[in-house]
Amino acid sequence: MTDSMTRNFNNYPSTAKPEQHVSKQQMAAADCYDNQGMLRSELDINGKPVNGNTCINMDSLNNRCVGINIKGDTATQLNEKQNFYNPYQHRDVKHPTTYFDTLIHLLKASLGTGILAMPSAFKNAGYVVGTLGTIIIGILCTFTIHLLVTASHELCIRRKVPSLTYPGTVAAAFEEGPKFTRILAPYARMMTNMFLVLYQIGSSCVYVVFIASNLKVVGDAYLGGNTDVRMYMVYILIPLILISWVRNLKLLAPFSSIATCLTVVSFTLIFYYIFREAPSFTDREPVGTVKSIPLFFGTVLFAMEAIGMVLPLENEMKNPKKFGSVFGVLNASMLPISTLYLIVGLLGYLKYGDKTTGSITLDMPQTEVLSQVVKLLLSASIYITYALSNYVAFDIVWKGMEQKMEKNEHRICWEYALRTSIVIVTFFFAIAIPNLEHLISLIGAFCLSSVGIALPAIVSFLTFSDVYKNEGNIQYGLFCLRNLLIILIAIFAFVIGVSTSVSDIIHHMT
Repeated sequence: MTDSMTRNFNNYPSTAKPEQHVSKQQMAAADCYDNQGMLRSELDINGKPVNGNTCINMDSLNNRCVGINIKGDTATQLNEKQNFYNPYQHRDVKHPTTYFDTLIHLLKASLGTGILAMPSAFKNAGYVVGTLGTIIIGILCTFTIHLLVTASHELCIRRKVPSLTYPGTVAAAFEEGPKFTRILAPYARMMTNMFLVLYQIGSSCVYVVFIASNLKVVGDAYLGGNTDVRMYMVYILIPLILISWVRNLKLLAPFSSIATCLTVVSFTLIFYYIFREAPSFTDREPVGTVKSIPLFFGTVLFAMEAIGMVLPLENEMKNPKKFGSVFGVLNASMLPISTLYLIVGLLGYLKYGDKTTGSITLDMPQTEVLSQVVKLLLSASIYITYALSNYVAFDIVWKGMEQKMEKNEHRICWEYALRTSIVIVTFFFAIAIPNLEHLISLIGAFCLSSVGIALPAIVSFLTFSDVYKNEGNIQYGLFCLRNLLIILIAIFAFVIGVSTSVSDIIHHMT
């Protein structure tokens, strides 16, 4: 390169001395240097000048470097895009559910005995507080479920797994959090499983009390006397054990469809009784007492929350993106659920007033045949639902024992023993607390304030904390404030709801 430049320089005429007769700019151009001493022409791969130029053209070189960088960035982005893990594309679901199927399943999971207790909840809160409270709790429950689904999807991407259960999502969130939370991950999984099992067992206790209470009303009407409701629990114990021995859910599917039809017919008849006489605001309290309002929150939480069913339903969808979207399954189901709970609670309270009990079916006329039909139909429907609720509790507990039982020759016997034990536990809890209203409020405050409200907020915080830190102090502060507020609401509902429910239970037992 130097020799070539020297030859070029020597091509000038001898009389034209560059130092004296050529300007600095011209000399720089002739020597192929710019005013910063940068080479401006190119050499080919063999070191020969390109297009007769003997210097490196830095402008062209820079353009090429920029082009290379752009191509490099594009390649990096393309590589990242190719390496992006989409959990939805890796799910192997044998029988995926459609949008409508998932919607129906979520509606069925949310519409249980809880809705029948809504008039009692409004009695405790008053029709004004009850209306506002039901709307607020409905929005809160929907929002926390969105937090859980979003966090679970993000954790699936990071872990490169197709799906996560609720306990798996909680454990993964703790592992993604700060160092001190990673140690707690196994315990977080265990605690989540424990609360889910307690919730399912508590729900089964409510079902036992509900069936026995409704059968008692019908039995007393025809047999006379006033039989203790606990005796009816003893009568239904064996049938409950037998239906819990069903190992394959497919065998329960036809009965589940029958239960749905019975529920629809029963609710139609319940609305007939509500509207048979126009509800009146006379002698109805707009605001409940300070002591009774906490019972309202526990009852509504029990009624609305189906947190244990959310992720399994989302994981089984053919198009999971439609679960949490604006017009997705979650919003499309929670809106009518909240509306229906509001209508039943408000109108039921206006209809029966302070005489409202733990289930609206117990408030209807006891001697009318149509009213008795409603009680029997719903008892049959809840009897089938009891098996499904127990199956969830059994599945969680059995997974913890499955490895130990894998080579046990009496594995089937142990399985049936566990199924029977769960029924016995629900039976004794129902015997101990036969009051439907207090039992529902206790379970809602104890279990659902934790797994339904607090845990989704904690999971969201641990999952997206680093993301919001990069968004700036304001965004991160609002993010922390939001989750903290939700957790404080859950703690308040837990402490006040549980203490009030236990106090009332003790008062009625003494």
